[in-house]
Amino acid sequence: MPKKTFAVALATGNHLLVQLKENQPNLDDEIRAIVDSRTPSDTASSRDTVRSRQEDRTVDVFPVGKALVDSEWQPFVKTIIRVTRQTWLRSAATGMWQPRGEVSYYISSEQGLPAKTWAAIIRGHWGIENRNHYVRDVSCDEDRSRIRDNPGIMARARSFALNILRHNGTKNVAQALWNGALSLDLILAYKAL
Repeated sequence: MPKKTFAVALATGNHLLVQLKENQPNLDDEIRAIVDSRTPSDTASSRDTVRSRQEDRTVDVFPVGKALVDSEWQPFVKTIIRVTRQTWLRSAATGMWQPRGEVSYYISSEQGLPAKTWAAIIRGHWGIENRNHYVRDVSCDEDRSRIRDNPGIMARARSFALNILRHNGTKNVAQALWNGALSLDLILAYKAL
């Protein structure tokens, strides 16, 4: 994320929240050094359990203050957010639980928000990824589509179908697509948007 994007957002009265990637090595090093040298000002924890998956999430908030005073990022970064995820996946074959851990860092030009709010904002972003892109890639198998002429038309048709399913309270899109393929009556019973 270039500094120019932050500058444009701030100039228009907006704020940014950006996940820190390793393509900005100097900024990445500075942010990790700040986090390693401080205790968080606020922390929020949550646990999600679904079928054979359990995820524990901890969100730590670090106000930057004067820590970046000698950095070119100082005018833009006001808050650092660290998200630690510990996920346990249960193997269907063995019944054993396998751990997986991940730590992500986010930077923002906003300041003063509690950890629970940051957690909700970050989860909201991943909700878009999981509810839209993942469903398109996996359930709709969009990546293997062989449509070459006007693929946007088929993408819109998929979006329309997903919107109808969600409007009708569908939680599991793959199961709804399977059931719909087996029963025309079920498809015709869906309420319109």
